Amino acid sequence: MMINFKRQANAIKNCNKTNKTNKTNKTNKNAVIAEIKVHSPKYGDLLKQRNELDILKIYEEAGVVGISYITDKQYFNGDFDVFKEICKNTELPVLRKDFITKKAEIEKTAEAEASTVLLIPRILGEETAEFVDYANSCGLDTLVEVHNEQEIEIAKNTKTSMIGINNRDICKLELDDGTVSLTEKLANLIPKDRILVSESGISNLNDLNIALMYTDAVLVGTSFMKADFEIQKEFVKSFVGENYD
Repeated sequence: MMINFKRQANAIKNCNKTNKTNKTNKTNKNAVIAEIKVHSPKYGDLLKQRNELDILKIYEEAGVVGISYITDKQYFNGDFDVFKEICKNTELPVLRKDFITKKAEIEKTAEAEASTVLLIPRILGEETAEFVDYANSCGLDTLVEVHNEQEIEIAKNTKTSMIGINNRDICKLELDDGTVSLTEKLANLIPKDRILVSESGISNLNDLNIALMYTDAVLVGTSFMKADFEIQKEFVKSFVGENYD
């Protein structure tokens, strides 16, 4: 089943290509992947009786280049059925985030018609390359997530088109105070032929601007979800870019 291959990667490339060739600057925007995050180990409930599909609509209207959803139930209160509904109800590329350890979960992700699956070398170790290849064969692109130099070496030896620097330590379940300073530190170690994404710890426009100095895109979840529903779209649009409409 071949679906959506490299759809998220291409969306980021096209966004950045448009910015470089756009002389009028009327549609200039940042490549932002927005996360529908229902629970945080640090902040607790983030959904606050809202509907995930309503948040999806806000993200779409704000002009993001992709959607992320955490399906892990134990720590993030994710729901795979909700993930499937998100995939079904958007034309945007959708990333599944979870602690993937089995190839059956990759197949399940592809069957949901997602675009991309998160793979973590901290968990998969030397099997990361094999899982990347398998995801590609299922029609999925991959975002390989790293947090240190050792994990970057593993990621470099895969065929993934995208590498994400998680500014927080996933083993600490977001309870550390990771910042975009980690992106600054590690970005130059990532090969230039990979799309680089800065993930987590991006709370404001200053964080965003620092991250985008070194990367092609950002993934933002907690700060978007903590915004009041009434102002959420405008808040997300401020990250995407003031000139986007």
